[in-house]
Amino acid sequence: MMREVEAAELASKAIGGDSLFILDVRNEEAFRDWKVEGEGFRYLNVPYYDLIDGVENILDRLPADEDILVVCAKEGSSRMIAEMLDGHGRQVGYLKGGMKAWSEHLVPLKVGDLAGGGELFQFNRIGKGCLSYMAISGDEAALFDATRMTEVYLDFAKRRGVQIRHVFDTHLHADHISGGRSIAEAASASYWLPPKDAEQVLYRYEPLEPGLELAVGSSSIRIEALETPGHTIGSMSFIIDGSYLLTGDILFVDSIGRPDLAGSAQDWVGDLRETLYVRYRALSEELLVLPAHFMVMEELNADGTVSRPLGELLRRNHGLNVKDEQEFRSMVTEQLPPQPNAYQEIRQTNMGRLQPGEEQQREMEIGPNRCAVR
Repeated sequence: MMREVEAAELASKAIGGDSLFILDVRNEEAFRDWKVEGEGFRYLNVPYYDLIDGVENILDRLPADEDILVVCAKEGSSRMIAEMLDGHGRQVGYLKGGMKAWSEHLVPLKVGDLAGGGELFQFNRIGKGCLSYMAISGDEAALFDATRMTEVYLDFAKRRGVQIRHVFDTHLHADHISGGRSIAEAASASYWLPPKDAEQVLYRYEPLEPGLELAVGSSSIRIEALETPGHTIGSMSFIIDGSYLLTGDILFVDSIGRPDLAGSAQDWVGDLRETLYVRYRALSEELLVLPAHFMVMEELNADGTVSRPLGELLRRNHGLNVKDEQEFRSMVTEQLPPQPNAYQEIRQTNMGRLQPGEEQQREMEIGPNRCAVR
């Protein structure tokens, strides 16, 4: 019998390393650029237009005794192909909402405990590699690098019985539309943004300055802001409770942030190297690094979270171990992957200069995370 598979179920399989055969019926270019990823997943890509007259020609390329998930951009094509396969007796389902739903699904996962009984949660936008965070203490919470799926955070806070008091963006994002301002308005919270990134914004915000310290809730979580430019000129990092280091898009588990998305790569290379090779190296190696993105599923821990001790990254992350400064400069300015889809329009939206509708926002964000030097 054909099944409708929710993004949440697929995310659970991806995190758990489950086996799954995926028939992706998008065009070949779209599949090569971005697909549903999981360590136990196997794939066959056959464009929908090659299957309109029937699926008989691919039956021998599909498993006969295990589940098949059909995936397309929005759902309609995959449902039709799944119906055809169901007619041939295959165990088949289709991804509800297609890749658009996969791109927008968030998985909240606990990272660890905070002083005085607080908790820190990571929200894994697994289909796009975006990571955001909520620190909870008593009946208050602080939110970091929220995506535009605002209801997920507001509902989570409501279920936990907490009020969001502070909302932070570590920098002006270029790969996804921030939900920070909308959440701050809905929760009557303060919205914080680095002023060096906010020179062209058209809205009011609280200036996020280096050295800022805020306490949240009854157990007084200590949030300390650090100036860590390089991905953008205003990029900030946060130390929470002296244990967790939120690095935004400057440092990832297996890579480092790219300096070109605001058009100033050559100017910011020195800032990027200073942040990575001086400022982070001055911090405790025991800090747990929590980035704002991940690139590949291998970066996930067994529980689905993304984190590594700073000391481990200082030793193993290639981007932190390029001794020659000219080689580093070449790596972060000349050896970059394609820029994110519609990144200029996304920046303009995050400045408040564009107001795209919901469907247009989805289209702007379609595609993989491309914030890193690879």
